[in-house]
Amino acid sequence: MEVMTPRGPALVEIDEVPGARLLLVLTHGSAGGVDAPDLLAVRDAAMGVGASVARVTQAFRLAGARAPGSPARQDEAWEIVLSELRARLPGLPLVQGGRSNGARVACRTAKAVGAEAVVALAFPLHPPGKPERSRAGELRGAGVDVLVVNGDRDPFGVPDAADAARLVVLPGEGHDLKKDPARVGEVVAEWITRYGGPPRQGNTGRRRRPRVAQAAPTSGSGR
Repeated sequence: MEVMTPRGPALVEIDEVPGARLLLVLTHGSAGGVDAPDLLAVRDAAMGVGASVARVTQAFRLAGARAPGSPARQDEAWEIVLSELRARLPGLPLVQGGRSNGARVACRTAKAVGAEAVVALAFPLHPPGKPERSRAGELRGAGVDVLVVNGDRDPFGVPDAADAARLVVLPGEGHDLKKDPARVGEVVAEWITRYGGPPRQGNTGRRRRPRVAQAAPTSGSGR
């Protein structure tokens, strides 16, 4: 599915499940794509708990840019994509998220698009080596519950537990969260179920099951 925005076309890949309980929309980081290991693991795990999943390649990435540019323009394009998605899949509670820069845009636009919650993977708290340039305000300003999943070796920093509804810090993981992506998917799938509606009637086909590896220990807190 292609959606035209003021920044050019965005590409949306949708995996639907029968009787979906919610819609999970995910996007990439500044220089990455929607096939990142953690995003794929989250997609599979979320489908296993009854979520239809849309992965959005934003317009700036389709145009070949490695940075999103103006946050205001990025958010404007994102809101257009989400409007089209919700028209195509009406009536489902929405959870949106992404990794790194994608987590930032998901936080900034959550209220505007009517999201119930945000999934922030590898939230880039600050540029590497510059903790004084904190972006924690984007987490605090989301206006909805935010799940943060970060690695304890992330050079972009780890948010404070007080800045999110739940913080999960995965030992040994860096910014790419690729050491055990199945664990990332497991954490997200467990959390998003609280925002889903009841299973839809009259469509009880078989759902895809997540691939879950042996989970590593986690640390974190929530409120």
